[in-house]
Amino acid sequence: MFCPVCNHQSTRVVDSRLAPDGMSVRRRRECEKPRCGYRFSTMEESEVLDVSIVKRDGNRQGYLRDKLVGGLKRALQKRPYTEMDFHKLVQNIERDIQKRRSGEITSEELGEIVIKYLRKFDKVAYIRFASVYYSFEDLEKFEEELQKLAQKRKSK
Repeated sequence: MFCPVCNHQSTRVVDSRLAPDGMSVRRRRECEKPRCGYRFSTMEESEVLDVSIVKRDGNRQGYLRDKLVGGLKRALQKRPYTEMDFHKLVQNIERDIQKRRSGEITSEELGEIVIKYLRKFDKVAYIRFASVYYSFEDLEKFEEELQKLAQKRKSK
């Protein structure tokens, strides 16, 4: 890894620790150039690779994290959340995708994973996402979903 200050091509790892979220590793590094010795931190996390999304029409598309993040951000628009919590939400969704140990996942399966985590993360964002995902065509379907959410809340 290159030093961000002097651009020297050799750095050494001084310390490695599991991040508080348990899903990434924080590494403390030091530049090996004698006069620099700059210390900095890096984060290492796994990413979802080589997963195809099978669309409803049968077409396949590679998994794109940016599309997932964009959809979540639209659902969470004007809602209070921290970047750290949002990052953890995305990691949880991606971890569930990886747990399937398959080279492909249907868009329906992916949608259900997102719904599961959004329901816990933010109720309003969940309803926004569900209204698009389930294609609510009338007010009755929308109210039905709100009732389910209210019943789950009461049973806790």
